[in-house]
Amino acid sequence: MSELSMRMLAATSKPPTKEALLVLEDGACFRGRTCGVSGEVFGEVCFNTSVEGYLEIITDPSYAGQIVVMTYPQIGNYGVCLEDAQADRPALRGLVVGDMCYTPSNWRSDMTLPDYLISEGVFAIEGIDTRALVQHVRDCGAMRAVMSTEDLSVESLASKARASEPIVGVNLVRTVSCAKPHTFGQNDLAASKTFALASPVSSRHRVVAYDCGIKRSILEGLVRAGCEVTLVPWDTPAAEVLTMAPDGVFLSNGPGDPDAVEGTYKQVERLLGEIPVFGICLGHQMICKAAGGRIEKLKFGHHGGNQPVMNLLTGRVEITAQNHGFDLVFPSLGEPLDDKNPAQYVVNRRYGKVRLTHVNLNDGTAEGIAFENIPAFSVQYHPEASPGPTDSHYLFTAFARLMDGREDYLNIDIAHDRLEGWRF
Repeated sequence: MSELSMRMLAATSKPPTKEALLVLEDGACFRGRTCGVSGEVFGEVCFNTSVEGYLEIITDPSYAGQIVVMTYPQIGNYGVCLEDAQADRPALRGLVVGDMCYTPSNWRSDMTLPDYLISEGVFAIEGIDTRALVQHVRDCGAMRAVMSTEDLSVESLASKARASEPIVGVNLVRTVSCAKPHTFGQNDLAASKTFALASPVSSRHRVVAYDCGIKRSILEGLVRAGCEVTLVPWDTPAAEVLTMAPDGVFLSNGPGDPDAVEGTYKQVERLLGEIPVFGICLGHQMICKAAGGRIEKLKFGHHGGNQPVMNLLTGRVEITAQNHGFDLVFPSLGEPLDDKNPAQYVVNRRYGKVRLTHVNLNDGTAEGIAFENIPAFSVQYHPEASPGPTDSHYLFTAFARLMDGREDYLNIDIAHDRLEGWRF
């Protein structure tokens, strides 16, 4: 940094910081300054297009193994409210922002974002051209990277990035799942949010949730729909779950390559057809793997709170929050049911008829499926809106209706449902 730049920085609210580099495995280099801890970290670069909800993104366990680039230019302007965190601590490898705010303004704020990142040991960089970085990832695809304040040699860092561990083939779920079973119910809902949220419906269903890196707000969504939840580790045997006699099983979001999470999807094979099952994100992929489906890695994934998804059952378009780098190849689930409409129905050799229920309108990828001969459905995105819009809240209600035995469980008007549960 030049002397003039240092004098200009000293006249702002930003503290003096160290120079830092972000270097991708293809040698692309981006220079910035630290706004978290110093050191050196490795991970796969992905970008998130959300305008708000940065704390929910930073604390989403699904980001384990990744360096997250925020496309919105200023991050941290409303500080950190610790009750909005989705997990006890961040699981991501690092954070990249254009401009970090050190002087937030928000009545709910507990601390600044830089203070939070430092307290949690998160490496973060600001001051780089995030637009150029995102365009590079869109053109060349997600790739490994390294961020460092210790080694400022581009050639050395590029070599380290190429030698670092990839996400493909690695089970990151084991690093974020709970260690032992525990419960989550209405008494665990944050009392401070009652100013905005109506009281949850009465509990009427007992649900076992496989914790593959579950977000707190997903648990809250289940509870508000009338579920008492028992969380179990990612590799809990299906027989053990069935002895708990739940009304349904929920499969949570989580990080990384679904092919590496055999300890979960092999158990799901034994649960499908035995009990109502609902999966979100990685949980969706676990259901698809259990049914013999093929999962492919996307070029740069879907990460953000503004992904348009068409509900093929209702014709409604939902604006959704998403965070995943892998996706189902829908035809791999079975043979086409109807040659005239091969894209929407297939017959799975083990579980029968499967319907494609949701499609991403940006790239046409599969976003949701429903089994018609067994009680099970799943979506690739996050319906709890942390961060993101509330269009997809109805899916928690749909799960409750599935456990009630209703065949029309997905027939819900989202234009009405998105207004439910709020105080106005």
